[in-house]
Amino acid sequence: MTLLDEVAKLEQEAIERIGSADSLDLINELKIKYLGRKGELTAILKNLKSLSVDERKEVGGKANKVRAALDASLEATIAKFSTGSDDSSIDPTMPGTAQKVGTVHIINQVMGEICDTFYGMGFEIARGPHVETDHYNFESLNFPPDHPARDMQDTFFVEGGRLLRTHTTPVQARELEKRKPPIKIISPGRVFRNEEISTRAHVSFHQVDGFLVDENVTVADMKGALVAFCRAFFGEELKLKFRPSFFPFTEPSVEVDVSCFLCKGKGCQLCKYSGWLEILGCGMIHPNVLKAAGHDPEKYTGYAFGMGVERVAMLKYKVNDIRLFFNNNVRFLRQFS
Repeated sequence: MTLLDEVAKLEQEAIERIGSADSLDLINELKIKYLGRKGELTAILKNLKSLSVDERKEVGGKANKVRAALDASLEATIAKFSTGSDDSSIDPTMPGTAQKVGTVHIINQVMGEICDTFYGMGFEIARGPHVETDHYNFESLNFPPDHPARDMQDTFFVEGGRLLRTHTTPVQARELEKRKPPIKIISPGRVFRNEEISTRAHVSFHQVDGFLVDENVTVADMKGALVAFCRAFFGEELKLKFRPSFFPFTEPSVEVDVSCFLCKGKGCQLCKYSGWLEILGCGMIHPNVLKAAGHDPEKYTGYAFGMGVERVAMLKYKVNDIRLFFNNNVRFLRQFS
């Protein structure tokens, strides 16, 4: 039998078997058997070197036609199974279609990680309403009606003299009224500011506030807790810097900077060439805040801290635009699934 006869015989056999195939698995097996790299057609063509030039052309041409015919037959049979024709609405041998499974949004992931870290230090979690009174959002936190610090937080006002909370610190005021020291609480949640939306600002974002009130609480206690959190969250090699600041509800007030993740403190565009990134604000709770809640500031002291969840997430994952967290871009969100 010549090579030309072998090619013709292979074509006849393959067409018959493909036409009688009853599953996609068998179709795939036949494709490998006849047209694969180690298939029967390839094995026949390896013998071309023993033929003359004219015979090679003839057998090679025939083999190409056979390959094309078999490809067409395979595709037609696959299409038959896919469309459910030939009195078959379903192919039980086909794998099932996987259901898309959603994941926790990156902001909730980061907020959960922050809460888990402080929960491990013994902090309870408390939450408060989004619509607050002026008393809890400002007055009880040492913001008198004419205090210039109110201008630091552009506010959304609603009917009935209420407002959308500008920070989660009102939870601190509420919990201080309800409890007796020792009190150790963190309060995660959404806050609202009447600001222009940009790469670094949004009208709605998330914060995690925390505070501890007890006898003999010092700045050293605050520093120890925040250093432990930052290194647990960002890594043990992280460098921190505490610098003076101002918040109406704490005295003294401090802001915490961490060494830039991108340049490792050498200076770059992200850290404005300072080598440092602001991460959170904190301080010792102002005596007026303790008095407003009915606690004796001569007996009790405490510290408080707060951080923006989006800011922490942007720094940790090197995201350059806060709007990406709210645009529901699936390609962006899948990076954190």
